[in-house]
Amino acid sequence: MSIVWSFSSLKTFQQCPKKYYHTKIARDVVEPDTQATLYGKTAHTIAEEYIRDGTPIPPQFAYMQATLDVLKEIPGEKLCEVKLGLTKDLESCDFDAPNVWWHGIADLVVINRETGTAHSVDYKTSKSARYADVKQLDLVACGLFAKFPEIRRVRSALLFVVSKEFVKAEHHAEMVPKYIEAPSQDVARIEAALENGVWNPIQGPLCKFCSVKQCEYNRN
Repeated sequence: MSIVWSFSSLKTFQQCPKKYYHTKIARDVVEPDTQATLYGKTAHTIAEEYIRDGTPIPPQFAYMQATLDVLKEIPGEKLCEVKLGLTKDLESCDFDAPNVWWHGIADLVVINRETGTAHSVDYKTSKSARYADVKQLDLVACGLFAKFPEIRRVRSALLFVVSKEFVKAEHHAEMVPKYIEAPSQDVARIEAALENGVWNPIQGPLCKFCSVKQCEYNRN
C-alpha cells in the first residue's frame, strides 16, 4: 500500500506515528494555525509578491528587503512557489497527480539554463537557524532535477529572514538516489504501519501541546 508524502508529513511520523495517523490518515484531528504559522504564511506571500511582481514590502516586514534584494540580483529565470511532484520511479509529475509519490513546494527557484544551475530558496521565519534541517532541501532538489532535466546542479538554501542567516547546501543530479535513500526507508515504515494498523505513540516534551487529545500521553 502506497502513500503520498512530503517532508513535513515525514517529520510528523518521525515525531509520533500516532499523531501522523490522526492528522494524515484518519484526518479526525486538524492542527489549528498558530500566531507563528500565520506570520510565516504572511511573510512567504510578501516575499513571493516582491520577487515576482515588485510589490512593495509593508513597513512591518521591511527587515526582509535587503535579503530579498540579494535574491533578486541572482541571474536567471525566477519562479515562485514552484509545485513539484515525483512518482515512485522518481519521474516528474504534477503536485496532485494520481500517481504522485512525493510532493513539495519550492518557495523560490532561479533557473540558469546556460550554466545548467538552479538556485533553490526556502523561507523560514524562525528567529534562529540553530535547528535547521537541510533534508528538506535534498527532496526539493530531487524534484527540481526531475522537472528541469537540463539542470545538473542546485545551489540550495534555507533563508531565515528574521536572523538573516543562510543555511546552504549544494546538490548534484547524479546524487538523487543518495538523497532519496533515507526518506524512502521512513516511507516504507509508514506503509508498514498502514498495512498492519499499528501506530504507536512516542512520548516527548511536546505531547502537552499536541492536538491529538485522545492519546494517553496528552494530559490536557
